[in-house]
Amino acid sequence: MQAVETDYKKFNEKIIPGVQNVLGIRMPKLREIAKKAAKTDAEEYLWQLEMALRNGEQLYHEEMLLYGLVIGYAKFDNGQRKDWLDRFIPHIDNWAVCDSCCMTYKWMKKNPEYWWGYLLQQIEVETEYSIRFAVVCMLDHFVNDIYIEEILKWCDAIDYEAYYVKMAVAWAVSVCYVKYPERTDRFLRDNQMDDETQNKAIQKICDSYRVTKEQKQRVRGYKRK
Repeated sequence: MQAVETDYKKFNEKIIPGVQNVLGIRMPKLREIAKKAAKTDAEEYLWQLEMALRNGEQLYHEEMLLYGLVIGYAKFDNGQRKDWLDRFIPHIDNWAVCDSCCMTYKWMKKNPEYWWGYLLQQIEVETEYSIRFAVVCMLDHFVNDIYIEEILKWCDAIDYEAYYVKMAVAWAVSVCYVKYPERTDRFLRDNQMDDETQNKAIQKICDSYRVTKEQKQRVRGYKRK
């Protein structure tokens, strides 16, 4: 396959812990494939992937990405998307599949109340990637005047001992800080997050080019020992 790149395969295997069956196809090409599949027969394409997983087959990493991307690009109504997400999310087993698909779901902004409710349901599922899925969708599509306080509230409330949940929460706090520095500064001064998540959020804020030196100096004061 022309799109397969050996160096990119090795790169993915290095940065995605535990990932298997990587071909080495870059995201722009995968998005192109997904958009074509979504325009032809998205339901049939998705059912083939779903049935393969139910039959115990191990899909390529790229096939898992395509599963989530086709859900994003298909012309589904909210109910259809929800049904497919209910099937897809339990299969997610790495941050790359989770995050790449979450950022594609821009349609959440068109019906925010519906999808916010869905994300809260995913938090309640209480698995590592159901929670990460919810938090990453929040930081991608809901950091605005309406939901900022709710996002910070959930960052404070989520208590799940899994690395990729903690890192998602820290990432969300850093995105909130960039857009709402005063509100997020207050949150960093007084919250119930564990020390690792608090400190990682501060690190991500300080890594941002959109945060001033003065702001970075102030949030460093909230770092916990």
